[in-house]
Amino acid sequence: MSFSDFNLPPEILRALSDRGHHDPTPIQQGAIPPGLEGRDIVATAETGSGKTCAFLAPMLDRLHRGHVSHLGGLVITPTRELAAQIGREFQLLARHLRLRAAVIVGGESERRQIDEIRKGAQVLIACPGRLIDYLDRHIVKLDRVEMVVIDEADRLLDMGFLPQLRRIMKMVPRKRQTMMFSATMASGPEMIAREFLHHPERVTIGARALPPATIRQAIYPVTMENKSKMLLEILKRPEIESAIVFTRTKSRADRVAKLLQRNDIRAVQIHGDRSQGQRNAALAGFRAHRYRVMVATDVAARGLDIPGVSHVINFDLPDDTDGYIHRIGRTARMGNSGEAISLVTPEERVTLARLERILGSELDREHVDGFEKVQIAPAKPVTLFRSAGARFRSARNRPRSRWA
Repeated sequence: MSFSDFNLPPEILRALSDRGHHDPTPIQQGAIPPGLEGRDIVATAETGSGKTCAFLAPMLDRLHRGHVSHLGGLVITPTRELAAQIGREFQLLARHLRLRAAVIVGGESERRQIDEIRKGAQVLIACPGRLIDYLDRHIVKLDRVEMVVIDEADRLLDMGFLPQLRRIMKMVPRKRQTMMFSATMASGPEMIAREFLHHPERVTIGARALPPATIRQAIYPVTMENKSKMLLEILKRPEIESAIVFTRTKSRADRVAKLLQRNDIRAVQIHGDRSQGQRNAALAGFRAHRYRVMVATDVAARGLDIPGVSHVINFDLPDDTDGYIHRIGRTARMGNSGEAISLVTPEERVTLARLERILGSELDREHVDGFEKVQIAPAKPVTLFRSAGARFRSARNRPRSRWA
């Protein structure tokens, strides 16, 4: 199958060809046809599978064929970086169309954003907070929106945006097309689907949320005091051309970045305490290979498409499996190969056991020469509740009734 098999306008097909995209990915094959038909969609696919194009192509088709000159499309996304990335992808796919998009996020120039809106943007790509602000100030109206995309829906819930999302969705027409995309689909996104979508088409690539098969995953057992030294040793490997190092906290991201810089490794940090200008500069520098390593919190774990990331290194394991899947999905984008390395201490054995149980397999254990071999014992089962009968046995060795 090729993109020409879809009934897309020649202008969009030309833009896809300009980007070197000729054959749609599985999520694009599954989501674009019902999207073109105007169906509501709930779509789930692994990271790096081409979800952005899967929702932008139907949106551009609808606005172009309808000769829409008003604000007709809305994309809601959880982070500023992801909004900016979708904005760049929009510009590339709409380059031969007379369609404009305005990216609405906090931390950046209001004047520029308002100017883009007033110039006649047909699409808003927005984070909920700044969009609510503009709605309250009557800078934006959503009463003629025809199509809404909720991107990274599970992350929107993680970040507590549901009340704002409900306010926004009350301001768009009831008769609209709504599409929801995510790499992982837990109970939260399902709640959004029931609340905001009408008989949606469900497109699921893969039976469950798993990392791309092209990522080689490995665990490096290490003591807490040797974590930093092992990271420096691993980064000496020549095959690590471009790496994202994930930490649990913002302060640790700063400390790790300074450690790397002191050891002559071109590194930059990105997290929520950095200004938007600093975050933009860090991403731009990393994309342009001015930095070999980007040290990040989970602000960079979702949706960001940075070509050429050869390795993802978890300096700290995330608390949940979805976070792990999103993190390591920054490598091996669009079918390329990549490697995910996790530095794991014995104190993290419970988190590791939960991760491996959900992934369905034990991850490879590796060793770095010069470091002691650390054994990570299996986590002991935790007894959450023990009835009275477990403590008191009758003469016949049967548990007593706890109501006796």
